[in-house]
Amino acid sequence: MANNSIVTHFLLMSFPEVQELQNIPFVVFLIIYLTALMWNLLIIAVVILNEHLHKPMHFFVLNLSVVDLGYISVTIPKVMANSIMKTRWILYSHCVAQLFFFVLFGASEFLLLTVMAYDRYVAICYPLHYEMMINRGSCIGMAGFAWMLGVLTATLYAGATFASPFCSNIIHQFFCEIPTLLMLSCSDMYLIEVGAIVLTGCLYFGCILFILITYVQIFKAVMRIPSAQGRQKAFSTCLPHLIVLSMFYFFGVFAYFRPTNRTPSQLDLVAAVAYCVVPPFLNPIIYSMRNKDIKGGMWKLIDWRYSSKTVFCFTYKSNFSR
Repeated sequence: MANNSIVTHFLLMSFPEVQELQNIPFVVFLIIYLTALMWNLLIIAVVILNEHLHKPMHFFVLNLSVVDLGYISVTIPKVMANSIMKTRWILYSHCVAQLFFFVLFGASEFLLLTVMAYDRYVAICYPLHYEMMINRGSCIGMAGFAWMLGVLTATLYAGATFASPFCSNIIHQFFCEIPTLLMLSCSDMYLIEVGAIVLTGCLYFGCILFILITYVQIFKAVMRIPSAQGRQKAFSTCLPHLIVLSMFYFFGVFAYFRPTNRTPSQLDLVAAVAYCVVPPFLNPIIYSMRNKDIKGGMWKLIDWRYSSKTVFCFTYKSNFSR
């Protein structure tokens, strides 16, 4: 494209390049997406419908499931649509929206995981003051702060990324990603982008430092518990959060803190799929399998639906026989 031309759409990378194999990604992503959709919606329904789960920890798990739903829905449906329709185009406005919401949900998830670390810290280190420190108002305030900060981060990055003109409209990725879009920029003025990176970088480095300090204090408090059963119970309440947090960090580092090349590679696609798909796909499974309250709520919900269906069928047959 000419340097002065106006970009109205972008051309995304396809999975894979061989035309005869392009239906395979559609099937794989469809299975992953429907599974993630089912698990996250199930957790949301269980937490909302079960009064025994109206607790701060489960309130944050519910918010995390909402974030994961949005996180995976920003990219995967577009990939499936392009794959089934044999196209690679995405409109400029759709690309802006995709990048904005991807950063929004990613940043909100990181901040929610930070808030959840504080919740575990208070529960283990200050159990007698837990209900006073982590109440309904503070939960809504912390979750709202995470969402608002996510919106601010997404606005800064989307505005900085699309502030300069583009010399090309070929994105070497399957969705609109900040690093790949910056490679297409014609402008050498990166002050806005640098400012956004420095601002959010300081904030999120502070969150990482806070989480590390929090878990150091948690481990110290757990080791002071006299009984082995008490220590095991305390560790089990932190284990799902630690697994989700470690997984989120691992795939983020793998995707963004490795050497980047201007030439596309399969490793770029693997990294993008890893941090776009794996966390929202595995998070609800980890929390539902490791959290006894949520797992019990799921069984109650399933048992209630089965009992309701059985009663309905029995009533219908009785009325029909009359």
